[in-house]
Amino acid sequence: QVQLVESGGGLVQAGGSLRLSCAASGRTFSDYNMGWFRQAPGKEREFVAAISWSGGTLYYTDSVKGRFTISRDNAKNTVYLQMNILKPEDTAVYYCAAKSRSVSSPYAEVKSYGYWGQGAQVTVSS
Repeated sequence: QVQLVESGGGLVQAGGSLRLSCAASGRTFSDYNMGWFRQAPGKEREFVAAISWSGGTLYYTDSVKGRFTISRDNAKNTVYLQMNILKPEDTAVYYCAAKSRSVSSPYAEVKSYGYWGQGAQVTVSS
């Protein structure tokens, strides 16, 4: 089992920044590729960003490229999502998720991830 706990959400004005953190416990953190997803009210959960177990490969959905940065610190068992130039359409609950290195499935698919955090609310006001 892998336990994931997000933190760092909140309310910010458009153009502002937030940094989400996701602390992992229970298994060897570097055995997992990590992803961030978000879900707005009435919408399906969607992929935001992902990072390989080593941090050497990064993936982003087009709408956040150039604004969001995913990173990880394997010594601290933590993955981060730095969000800059936030827009009202970024408002959602943000979830971190863990995908085993042994699972060769697409990074951007919800079903590829076996473990999920409880979510952190991010609200961007216009």
